Amino acid sequence: QLQLVESGGGFVQPGESLQLSCAISGDSSVARAIGWFRQAPGKEREGVACISGSGASSTYADSAKGRFTISRDSARNMAFLQIISLKPEDTAVYYCAAPYGSWYPQSLKPSEFDFWGQGTQVTVAS
Repeated sequence: QLQLVESGGGFVQPGESLQLSCAISGDSSVARAIGWFRQAPGKEREGVACISGSGASSTYADSAKGRFTISRDSARNMAFLQIISLKPEDTAVYYCAAPYGSWYPQSLKPSEFDFWGQGTQVTVAS
C-alpha cells in the first residue's frame, strides 16, 4: 500500500505562484511515478503532469505546458507541482497519484493510477 498526502493549496490571487507538495509513504519497494491531477467543480478529473520514479522523465498535459513544473525529491519521499501565473480557471482540487507498480503510465488518464491522495484545494480569485 502507498499513502499520498497533498498540501500547499490555498486561496491565491491571479498571477501568483503556488507550490503543491505530495508526501509519499508506505510501500517503498519500488520507485513509482507520481502524477498530478486536478478536478474543477462540475468537471472531470484531468491529468496535469507525471514524473517518473527516478525523476528523469516527465510528461505534461498540453494545458499545463509553460506554467506547471513537476519535480520530486526521492530522498524526502516528496513530489511537487509548481504553478506560476495562476489563473481563475486553475481553481480545482489538486490530487497526486501513483500507479501500482514501477511502470511509467502511458497517459495522464486517471485510470492509469491506483493510489490517490485526498486532494488539496486551490482557489484563484481576486
